[in-house]
Amino acid sequence: MKSAMRALGLSWLLLATAALWAQATQPYQLRHGDALTVSVWKEEALQIEVRVLPDGSITFPLAGRVEVAGLTTPQAEERIASKIKTYIPEAVVTVAVTGIDGSRVYVLGKVAEPGPVTLMSPSTTVLQVLSQAGGLDRFADGNGIRVLRQTSSGATVLPVRYNDLIRGNALETNVVLQPGDTILVP
Repeated sequence: MKSAMRALGLSWLLLATAALWAQATQPYQLRHGDALTVSVWKEEALQIEVRVLPDGSITFPLAGRVEVAGLTTPQAEERIASKIKTYIPEAVVTVAVTGIDGSRVYVLGKVAEPGPVTLMSPSTTVLQVLSQAGGLDRFADGNGIRVLRQTSSGATVLPVRYNDLIRGNALETNVVLQPGDTILVP
């Protein structure tokens, strides 16, 4: 029975690892709050620093307002180039991400350092962010931690069983975080 449970646990772990790897290999998609450098080759006046606005757009000379949230940098380059094509037909546009402030989660409650944490990887888990926040306070309820996530269908609450996780159990509660998530530590 124990070996069957172990095999099932290993199978689950392999599937979870494969899913995380697949997610980590996806190209970065721009988010509101990200800082960008946008430039047009051989056009010195068209090299500017911009930030993706909360509505997902940037403003660029000759192009005006350009929706970029959810796009990769090559897709954003294409979109900007098509908007300025009237003025510069063969424009070579470069978009470089200089800050990923749009990839933040927030940690509240009984941790050493509550506040925003920037996700450095698309596969960052709640345990990794809690360690960046300095760990739990000694009075924290480790198995009472919740991740609040806003989705298109409303708010979702995801339980985290920290005390079980650090013992190697309840691995499914080590939630892979998404930008904008809030971790509540009671």
